[in-house]
Amino acid sequence: MATKTEVPSPFCGIGTDDLVINVDGLSINVLANGCAINTPAFEQAIGDIAPRVKGKEVTLEAAVKKAAELLASSNQTLIGGCATDVNGMRALVSLADHNGAVVDNIAFNASRRNILALQDSGWMNTTLAEVKNRCDLLVVIGTDLEKVSPRFFEQFIWNESPMFLEDSTQRKVVYLGKEPSGQAGVSPVGAQVKVLPCADEDLPELVAVLRALIKGRDILHYEIDGIAITDLKALAEQLKQAAYGVVAWSASELDFSHAELTVQVICELVKDLNEQTRCSGLPLGGCEGDQTANQVSAWLTGYPARVSFAKGFPEYDPFLYEAQLLLENAEVDVLLWVHDFNTQALPPSDVIPLIVVGRSGMHFEKEPDVFIPVGTPGIDHRGHAFRMDGVVAIRLQKLRESGLPSTAEVLTLIDQAL
Repeated sequence: MATKTEVPSPFCGIGTDDLVINVDGLSINVLANGCAINTPAFEQAIGDIAPRVKGKEVTLEAAVKKAAELLASSNQTLIGGCATDVNGMRALVSLADHNGAVVDNIAFNASRRNILALQDSGWMNTTLAEVKNRCDLLVVIGTDLEKVSPRFFEQFIWNESPMFLEDSTQRKVVYLGKEPSGQAGVSPVGAQVKVLPCADEDLPELVAVLRALIKGRDILHYEIDGIAITDLKALAEQLKQAAYGVVAWSASELDFSHAELTVQVICELVKDLNEQTRCSGLPLGGCEGDQTANQVSAWLTGYPARVSFAKGFPEYDPFLYEAQLLLENAEVDVLLWVHDFNTQALPPSDVIPLIVVGRSGMHFEKEPDVFIPVGTPGIDHRGHAFRMDGVVAIRLQKLRESGLPSTAEVLTLIDQAL
């Protein structure tokens, strides 16, 4: 039994690195600084350690051989999930390159809303360190921030001794859209969060009107969901008067048709504010390796993690290479599913041959052709994972001796067997 302090987490997007964890053999308990995301992720029980082929336990060598045989006979392989650490993703891209596979990250449909806006017109975004030290006004759009990042306020808004503010309690917080699910946004001195609630389907219109007001357009009358034009004018003025405003959103929470256009309006709104003050965007997310997948794929191919190697070179298409569509249209004949972090993140239950390289403890409705349980980065082996702002690679620790291989090791063995 051992107690470890200052443990970093690969599970939450904000790079929490102060967890206190008790390790007792294979059992892990979070003693302090956990949250609704990190605590259950660290405490997931370890399951079977031996690989299986058609439900029967085999050696790692036998499982790798069977996986390689399935991939070698495939006309078009799909590699899905893509939830792993930096080394795991590097090995995944290498395998896809050699096999001519399509790669699609499990969270890409949400990430796409940000990526399309970035690729079309660019954005002006900030980092968590800048938020922690400079932000005096936080506007959260269409997102329950406490659900997405439970410890965000504790670590980056109500932190002690910000570098460029006398006191973090001076900060103001405004929600536009979804209401907060808790009280984390309430300041330490009791200042309440300002909430302008609206339905998701009305958010694109509200954001567009807010941008028009910031640009000085004359709008005499407007009201929707109880939000009047005077409310939006007051918010526009707050943003103009802020010394360093931050506009935050989570692409996964903006779950409506053509949400990428709303993201684009948010990004343009931020640019407009920078003509007269300082303001930055902050796209939230990065849970369970989706930021890592896109970062590593971009290093190696120039594109985020929805890319095909079928033509012998990386080809990016954010719509054409969507995993679910490829499966529904029977355009692939083998699925390799990679997920290191969550035993509940199971592959689609389709009838094509299925290889799963996943966290120990997964239970399937239909047993995969090959299942190779792997260790979790930050628990069973060291590694690196990218924080949501994309500028910091968190150094993950090894907490226990489980005997499980890493995803990078397994995918490299399969690649070599090919």
